Amino acid sequence: MSAPHLPKVAGIDPEVPVSTHTPAPLREVPAAPGAFIQDRLAGWVSDLTTLHELTERLAGTTTLDAALNELLHAGAALVGARRGLLVLEPADHGTPSTTLGLGLSHADLGHLETVERGATALGRVLEGVPGTADGIASPDLLGDKDLDPRHREVATRLGYAASYALPLASEQAGRLGGAAWLYDEPGEPSEKQRHLVGLYARYATEHLARLIELERARADVATVAEELLPSRLPRIPGVQLAARHRTGPRGGGDWYDALPLPEHTLGLAVGSVGGSGPSAMAAMGRLRASLRAYAVMEGEDPVAVLSDLELLLRLTEPARTATALFAYCEPAARKVVLAGAGHTPPLVLGERRCEFVETTLSAPLGMLACWEAPSVEFSPAPGETVLLYTDGLLRRTGDPMDRAFARLHSAAASVPKAGRHDPAAVADHVLRTMLPDGLDRTDSAEDVVILAAHFD
Repeated sequence: MSAPHLPKVAGIDPEVPVSTHTPAPLREVPAAPGAFIQDRLAGWVSDLTTLHELTERLAGTTTLDAALNELLHAGAALVGARRGLLVLEPADHGTPSTTLGLGLSHADLGHLETVERGATALGRVLEGVPGTADGIASPDLLGDKDLDPRHREVATRLGYAASYALPLASEQAGRLGGAAWLYDEPGEPSEKQRHLVGLYARYATEHLARLIELERARADVATVAEELLPSRLPRIPGVQLAARHRTGPRGGGDWYDALPLPEHTLGLAVGSVGGSGPSAMAAMGRLRASLRAYAVMEGEDPVAVLSDLELLLRLTEPARTATALFAYCEPAARKVVLAGAGHTPPLVLGERRCEFVETTLSAPLGMLACWEAPSVEFSPAPGETVLLYTDGLLRRTGDPMDRAFARLHSAAASVPKAGRHDPAAVADHVLRTMLPDGLDRTDSAEDVVILAAHFD
């Protein structure tokens, strides 16, 4: 029978034999004055430096996912573990529960979730069992005769022999969840390691609480922004519509609209109000509602629609500017008449062309004492898609505007032929190509709007 596992402090192997040789007595040399204190101070400084670097890295995270990943990695470094898992489970239930692993696959996390919560140290930490506030060390799981059979089976399958669980809680933030780090061999963190990871976890809890509130605020902003936009797009014979909208974290003023007009005609509009936040969103809602009214009255004349909108903006909000584009479409005749006020030009995509519509240079609404610009008329060929968008699509790429326009042209030209008859596929392809690698979820203040109209 093999010898039982010996618990050890992380980083120290108890199986290394200790020499039985007794050295000859040495003449006692008096220690240098203050050497002991200097060593202790050097150790404290080193620990504080490490803790400062880790908290600085954590403070630099701006999303909840990034902060959770950073916490798992930093905690593993502090306690000397290779793997771990974290469960975010705020007590107020305002945020969905999240489970994240370090060095563990989805299948591994699934096996761990089959263990009864009360049978694991992490589960007891999450439940707030008394006596778990300072963490729970399980230095030799497989040597524990009272270990839950299912827990023993999972630990053997995943190859870990010890664990250390710590709650993510603070007096101000309350209980947000817990984390556990797994050791491949029997062991546990030292007192110093426990102290450092405890300090780090308390700071991390406060940071996570702030990010949770920020995520909730962003979700509320996105909900309000969506409520201010059309709930559905109209169905007009001869044309198919699709729209995509990405709201910035603070909420912006980009908007779109599509409204049916008499005799099976259609009004399409996109615009952007200067600024961000609730005031910009409120102004966006007012402008969109006003434009709908003007479009119903004189939609066949886009210049008149934007002139009325400019007058309203100048009289009611003289300190605000906005860009806008309104297009009057006759799908049966495949005729489009549009006017723009400082807005980006539409792009036409078809089998034989991919080009920007030439529009006249015009100032944004509210910029001049009296806005005026001529309209432009063009005819989409059968099977062509007209792409309206806001400049947030260009600015969020981070490129100079000329390069961003070239990037947009390339993205539209690269739409697969099989998807060119579907405006939703066109919009999705352009969005993915323009904003890869998560740029559509960046913290940029810019909103993004794409409105695609495909003419049969």
